Amino acid sequence: MAKRNKRKNNLRYSLLLLLLLLVFLIVSTYAWFTANQTVTISTLDVNVQTSNGLQISADAINWKTILQKEDITGATATYATNTNQMPDEMEPVSTAGTVTAGVMDMFSGEVDADDSGADYTLVSNKLTDTRGTTGTYIAFDIFLRIDQPSQVYLTTASNVTYKQGATDKGLQNAARVAFIDEGNVSDVSQSSQAQALKDGTTSIIWEPNYDVHTQSGVYNAKEIYNIDTTTTGGDQLAYDGIKAAFDIDQGVTLKTASADDFGDYFQAVTPTISTPKDFDAQQSLLNLKAGITKVRIYMWVEGQDVDCENNASGTDISFNVQITKATE
Repeated sequence: MAKRNKRKNNLRYSLLLLLLLLVFLIVSTYAWFTANQTVTISTLDVNVQTSNGLQISADAINWKTILQKEDITGATATYATNTNQMPDEMEPVSTAGTVTAGVMDMFSGEVDADDSGADYTLVSNKLTDTRGTTGTYIAFDIFLRIDQPSQVYLTTASNVTYKQGATDKGLQNAARVAFIDEGNVSDVSQSSQAQALKDGTTSIIWEPNYDVHTQSGVYNAKEIYNIDTTTTGGDQLAYDGIKAAFDIDQGVTLKTASADDFGDYFQAVTPTISTPKDFDAQQSLLNLKAGITKVRIYMWVEGQDVDCENNASGTDISFNVQITKATE
């Protein structure tokens, strides 16, 4: 009898642990990150490469075919007015892709449990591009030089992936890259005029890896957004980016963070370019005029993406962009 009671007690204890584990999984897979101690993501690799007669520069003075992080961060000596923001770590942010005075409107997301403990509140502040290693997203300028007007494309060598040797937690599936055409100067000797360009009004948003999700991302899509998807081969999922700051008084929760519930603060986003994990066709990117075109690039982890959830935090991802002009 004593052994039977012990087995029953062990079974009850095991069931209790299982119940607690299920509860933990339910409350820990919301969009954004609710576990604030694990919100950072190392971003050690940033590469922008050109090919087929297209030249690239970090300052409109020194031209080459590939820019690396060191070129962008080291441009200050010859491009003193730059606001290249290259943090060593990132946190989730959000944007609807709107552009103000040549700069994309980026917003933070701060998550906290509400008074009932049944949901999480979301508070957002507008962010400012700042030169250096501070900040929670990447933003920098490049300059593209071409002799004749031409269409340029994003090649199939472009990707956002987890860093080689790191653990694949799926955070690359929540990444975004945006391009803003800031204007053009026809005289390639006018480097200072090219640096001063800030005429962009719209952004081109690229969503990579739209067709893959982790199992946690699949669960998150259903739990928060009531969207059914799969780990591979899924359709592109709609999402609403933040377009205006809001505080705790607005009462936004993770489950109501949408344009349907709060149209003043959120806007549906339709990426200009959407690619599956392994895409095999170049993507139309920009129409360049002859001379120097300034392009501002943003790289970030989109907090409103279903794959931006706690299980994905604390990993390394790499951003790689390759641009080519049209072939003859």
